[in-house]
Amino acid sequence: MTLAFTICSINYLAQAQTLGQSLQKTNPDIEYVIGLVDRLDQVTLDTDKIPPFQLLEIDKIGINCLDEMCENYDITELNTAVKPFYFDYFFKNRKDIQNVIYFDPDIIVYQKLSRLTESLAEKSIVITPHISSPILDDFDTKEIAHLNTGIYNLGFIGVGRSDESLQMIDWWKERLKNDCRIDLCNGLFVDQHWINFVPIFYKNSVLIEKHPGYNVAYWNLHERQITKQGDTFFSNHEPIIFFHYSGYQLSKPNSVSKYQDRSTFENRPDIIELFKDYAQKLKDNFNDYYIQIPCSYIKPPKVKRYKRVRKALQLPFRKVLELID
Repeated sequence: MTLAFTICSINYLAQAQTLGQSLQKTNPDIEYVIGLVDRLDQVTLDTDKIPPFQLLEIDKIGINCLDEMCENYDITELNTAVKPFYFDYFFKNRKDIQNVIYFDPDIIVYQKLSRLTESLAEKSIVITPHISSPILDDFDTKEIAHLNTGIYNLGFIGVGRSDESLQMIDWWKERLKNDCRIDLCNGLFVDQHWINFVPIFYKNSVLIEKHPGYNVAYWNLHERQITKQGDTFFSNHEPIIFFHYSGYQLSKPNSVSKYQDRSTFENRPDIIELFKDYAQKLKDNFNDYYIQIPCSYIKPPKVKRYKRVRKALQLPFRKVLELID
């Protein structure tokens, strides 16, 4: 049996429901769970806004360091750091589950995942690289962007039950307890740099999937052309298995992603229909309602000591400027 899950806080439930609906349509045999990094007892959702999917709150999966993680991480870091803990929970508590697939909530699955489940029968870890070929266009940003954020995109990872994959999950959990930060100066970008090691440490169990229909997103559009035949979208003449709408915001509908400026709807008209459809789905799933609800686990940002010291040191100069004025 295969289980697919995502992770989000309440503010991303429109995306999580859109993903769930796409899985219901294309893979009704796959169980779907929303890992909720939030507390439902801290908010009263309108009756029609309660998602029709399984919600598994983060405090129910037994993370012994959850309080410390909530204290040290922002909302993006926290939602990412708990990923291996959910894998661990599913494998330990659901003996009927052979495969567990993670998708970021801003993904839509367009086809049956039979290729993936077949891959997991041979290799117990499937990951996708951000890019599979050099970037040769005229934009300033090249491969260095992926050196900063990781070779593999962890908006997706498929894991089959095996001794080696369970060892990988234990190792991954230990690394993300304290070091799932966005700290590029220290070589960290949430969980993605850690996965650079996985094909080395667990090489016999890893498939690096380069199929052009997997994890199609702004970072690999330079190497993928989108077409449509009937109701099916294709990437380089292969059906799109799943598309990752990373960084797309309904509040900025004319921007492909807040993280880049290489691909636009002007220079990539082939993606317009995909994004129009996605935008409508988010609206239908109450995006404007959910996005206003803050995550109950995230504390207001602390005023760092160095900021207080800097403010104190600047005070005399500000007084002088006031006298001059």
